[in-house]
Amino acid sequence: MKKIFVIWIIIILAAAGGIFWWLKSRPSIPVEPPVSSQIKPMQITSPAFENSKSIPAKYTCDGDGVNPPLTFRDLPEGVKTLALIMDDPDAPAGTWTHWLVWNISPESRELAENSVPFGAIVGQGSNGQTVYGGPCPPSGMHRYFFKLYALDTKLSIPTYSLQADLEKAMSGHILGQAELVGVYGRNK
Repeated sequence: MKKIFVIWIIIILAAAGGIFWWLKSRPSIPVEPPVSSQIKPMQITSPAFENSKSIPAKYTCDGDGVNPPLTFRDLPEGVKTLALIMDDPDAPAGTWTHWLVWNISPESRELAENSVPFGAIVGQGSNGQTVYGGPCPPSGMHRYFFKLYALDTKLSIPTYSLQADLEKAMSGHILGQAELVGVYGRNK
């Protein structure tokens, strides 16, 4: 009886080794990469300022406080809507959201100065308002990131949504993205 038990153990171990060898030696099946690795680069620019250059005072709390004009290029195929986040990571209390806009039609290819395209939704910034909040740093030079996202869907979130709500809603739907950085410091 003991010999039969030992023989069965040897057969089981041999079979397991054979299965392991077979699994290791067979060609691997390609796995579709996650959506995030398929994100295409796009371009967002402004005729009002160059990337990493100063934002004119007109678009800040020291001027008219209106949004700068922005243009979009190289949108990926299949884009249904665009979303825009403008934030300041240099704010003293942490990242400050200045502007959230989503469900922008990709046909528009731009946001004109002091406007939001028809049908687009403006979310709630860190100031608690659903409008563009221009740069207004308390001190020093701050960076302002205009982040554009091409999405494969129209978003169904309320206008009082915050940046975290928008980012959560966009998760898994981003086809492309681009970034424009402007800087601004106030003379006191």
